[in-house]
Amino acid sequence: MSKICQITGKKAMVGNNVSHSKKRTKRTFDVNLFIKKFYWPEQDCWIQLKVSAAGLRLINKIGLDAAIKRAAEKGYLNA
Repeated sequence: MSKICQITGKKAMVGNNVSHSKKRTKRTFDVNLFIKKFYWPEQDCWIQLKVSAAGLRLINKIGLDAAIKRAAEKGYLNA
């Protein structure tokens, strides 16, 4: 699977490593991802999501059901 948050849609960015002599080489800034299991009371089941730290905070703030609905309408979730 790819390194994309299923709640916020965050994905890896590309940038430069800059040495002391200002020589630039490509690098990636990866997302802080976790694979977490959540209990979804509306569907009465457990689901497994790949979420970033910001996605976890969003779930804590607005709730799992609202976060999943928001992610689905923005196209971040496949299911």
